[in-house]
Amino acid sequence: MDLNRRKTAFVKLGSMLESFVKGKLNDNSKVKFLNKKIGQAHKINPWFDRNNVINAFLGISYMLKEEKVDAWLNNYEKQLSSVFNKKNVAVIMAGNLPLVNFHDFLCVLITGHSFTGKLSSNDKVLPVAVSELLIEIEPEFRNKINFTEERLTDFDAVIATGSDNTSRYFDYYFGKYPNIIRKNRSSIAILDGKEDDDSLKALSEDMLKYYGMGCRSVSKIFIPEDYSFERFFENMQSWENIIDFYKYKNNYDYYKAMFLVNKTPHLDNGFLLLKEDTGLFSPLSVLYYQKYSKNEEFTAFISKNNDSIQCVVGNISLKENFKQRVIPFGLSQYPEVWDYADNIDTMEFLSSI
Repeated sequence: MDLNRRKTAFVKLGSMLESFVKGKLNDNSKVKFLNKKIGQAHKINPWFDRNNVINAFLGISYMLKEEKVDAWLNNYEKQLSSVFNKKNVAVIMAGNLPLVNFHDFLCVLITGHSFTGKLSSNDKVLPVAVSELLIEIEPEFRNKINFTEERLTDFDAVIATGSDNTSRYFDYYFGKYPNIIRKNRSSIAILDGKEDDDSLKALSEDMLKYYGMGCRSVSKIFIPEDYSFERFFENMQSWENIIDFYKYKNNYDYYKAMFLVNKTPHLDNGFLLLKEDTGLFSPLSVLYYQKYSKNEEFTAFISKNNDSIQCVVGNISLKENFKQRVIPFGLSQYPEVWDYADNIDTMEFLSSI
């Protein structure tokens, strides 16, 4: 199977998922199949409600537009045209978001390697379901895809996504193989106080979509010294129903109680707690904020935490040579196909093993 057939299959998969999201998928059997899998995924993991899975499908369709895939692959024309031994790549999959390792799945298969996915117990339905759709589009993928919940064996390289703690485990067990091992990351937003309502509403998507559980979720904002939160809170209101989900509410209630008992200064709009803090990783249902009087203050923070920040969101430009590109408000949860987790070029890695 040549590169063009592999590319075409993924583009068709993206189109199929987009049609499903928009209610325009004419194949009723596939509609029933996807609806069934969404229900199964939610039963296993209550965080994976229908809206979150639909958002994941939408994100995949966003990155798999043909013109984007063509532009992306053009950057690797030399690597992909050269002859190299095809390997079996093991991908240890995370389960914090629906289909969070889809991009690894895409990269492994588009480069011609075989994919072995070690499924997370929190997301063991959707990856298999999407692979079945891909195989139906292009049957030659059947012998290139394998999923398991057992111990990994017979692989040549590893891509592992986890926490700072699990990364040490991954280093120990997989250090002798070519590998990409990812650690904890989160995202920040820079506000200048001039944001219009649309920008602030878009920021709420960056913060609260997927309940704020992803590495691309904004967990901290930088604000000017004299910033007023009035319009900020007004534009968060479309998310007020997030508190109806009991697991999210449990987190909100816990941290609100902790702040009240410890007399920790905070702001509260009924479903999101804001705390002034110099840290990066805020707890679920809590957003950290930090004031700045000059740009050097947030650029110093980015520089210090460069290896822990996935995205920088805002209308600002970073003159310094940071790894992150600044993403417009509302797009942190919709990575382009050329955006790589931890800013490590997966395609370069897969072309070199």
